[in-house]
Amino acid sequence: MRAESDLRIFTGNANPLLAAKIAEEFGTPLGEIVVKHFADGEICVKIEESARGQDIFIVQPTCSPVNDNLMELLIMIDAFRRASASRITVVLPYYGYARQDKKIKPREPVTARLVANLISQAGASRVLCLDLHAQQIQGFFDLPVDHLYAGPLIADHLLKQGFYDGKICVVSPDVGGVARARALAEQLSTSIAIIAKRRPEANKVEIMEIIGDVKGKVCVMIDDMIDTAGSIVQGAEALMERGATAVHACCTHAILSGSAIERINCSPLRSLLVTDTIPLPPDKYSPKVQVLSVAPLLADAIRRIHHDDSVSELFRDYADH
Repeated sequence: MRAESDLRIFTGNANPLLAAKIAEEFGTPLGEIVVKHFADGEICVKIEESARGQDIFIVQPTCSPVNDNLMELLIMIDAFRRASASRITVVLPYYGYARQDKKIKPREPVTARLVANLISQAGASRVLCLDLHAQQIQGFFDLPVDHLYAGPLIADHLLKQGFYDGKICVVSPDVGGVARARALAEQLSTSIAIIAKRRPEANKVEIMEIIGDVKGKVCVMIDDMIDTAGSIVQGAEALMERGATAVHACCTHAILSGSAIERINCSPLRSLLVTDTIPLPPDKYSPKVQVLSVAPLLADAIRRIHHDDSVSELFRDYADH
């Protein structure tokens, strides 16, 4: 078994606060590394402590600015590989480019696979992800992938807030998220409903129909990410039109692009629960937004990986997606 002193946690500029919280769970400071930019925008990485023989964990979500954070990650991986680290685990709380996971129209790229190839070729040993947009992305990597779920954290929070029994209805904002909604509904012992929609183009949504009974119920919408908030807000409006008494939303990754916060503030949504996989800047704060930290979950998974213990044990009682 590896000694815990051989475990080192490093981060770039994507989400240093989350990385610091994870390191705090171990009672150790973050590893010493400088990640800065040259005058022309090129990224410079310098590891300021020995990494030889160490079990390295790099915490770096590929959130906005996506390309900068992705390049930081790739360069950090290369730096640790050349510094003779014994193992390099990439901790991706949020996996950017995940929405381009298959070809729908001719001549489209599969960018999720391209990013996986880049991470593999840079020298990563394994990857730790949280709530991937599509399950098949795990198969895009030619190295071990541990996939975590925020569902149990969200369910625990909702239960403490009194969201359970037959007066609650868990709602999937699209057909693709039915398994995620079903898993949460089982945790809350409630029914589910599904919003059938179509996307005429990227980031635009049209609600077609709602499958399930939502009249007189408090609805809890669950999704893996919220970007422009179009799907969630239109879904909330449609649910209220069909007799829901209140609508809340839970989304793991708070991308919140453009005027998403203004859209949420003006919507019938009572609250939006997100996690800190992506940092929430001050201009995106809102009385409606609550943030759950995934640091304890990621720290537990990191500890298990370091000691070669089972990661799936974390979700033994959580329904399969």
